[in-house]
Amino acid sequence: MTGETWTVGRLLGWTTDWLGAKGSDSARLDAEVLLAFARGCPRIALYTAFDEEVDEACRARFRDLVRRRGEGEPVAYLVGSKEFFSLPLDVSAAVLVPRPETEGLVVRALDLCRPLEAPRIADVGTGSGAVAVALAKHLPRAGIVATDISAEALAVARRNLERHGVAARVVTVHCDLLDEPRAAGPFDVIVSNPPYVREDEFDALPRDVRLHEPRAALVAGPTGVEVVERLAAAAVERLVPGGWLLVEIGPSTVTAATACLARHESLEPGPTIADGAGLPRIVQARRR
Repeated sequence: MTGETWTVGRLLGWTTDWLGAKGSDSARLDAEVLLAFARGCPRIALYTAFDEEVDEACRARFRDLVRRRGEGEPVAYLVGSKEFFSLPLDVSAAVLVPRPETEGLVVRALDLCRPLEAPRIADVGTGSGAVAVALAKHLPRAGIVATDISAEALAVARRNLERHGVAARVVTVHCDLLDEPRAAGPFDVIVSNPPYVREDEFDALPRDVRLHEPRAALVAGPTGVEVVERLAAAAVERLVPGGWLLVEIGPSTVTAATACLARHESLEPGPTIADGAGLPRIVQARRR
């Protein structure tokens, strides 16, 4: 990227080709997000600046970001932000990058909670706080508890709760699942995006996920449903009668996850909810 005049448009074209050759399946978007970040402008502003020359200081920042992206580092970590449910969220390597598939948890929880005057919700394994923030923004009378076993993840979640003005209505608890008095409930809805990758699936994950996202938040164990099993047992004790447990799961382990819920006589499994790609994504059960 040296020796010639580099405009916004030329940088984007070159970088898109280079990142595509490195294996990115969203090379153009990656290039735009990184250049906008390096320039300190909204991504949409690039479209009216194609012919503008980019100075050397900005190009140096951009080169470093592009290099790291080429090595597989997720764009969200590079820019420290990711949008979820139309809300910008802080992210770091301590948390999973929020994904569109997880928005289904929010949609289903909103459907269940809106008829309730003051729903009580637990977000188990909150990570960046994406689900808790989205629910708190759309359910102003809800009381929410967000738990995580990682203190570093909870620190990110608290930043996002503060960022969106809902920290006063969401209690963050450092614990394993719901294993702490402040997370005892009872709850109307428990939502969770737990680790659900089987150990034998890990090496086949995309490089940026495998090398950079927290393994403990991805891999559950040999079956992929170890955390779901424990969460189902905890939900029996902490859901109100008629309350719901909603769990994101991977398509390869959905059958095993449904079986985990069905083993509890107090839980009545509901239909599995598909994601936008039509893949089974959310298993659910209601306490009898």
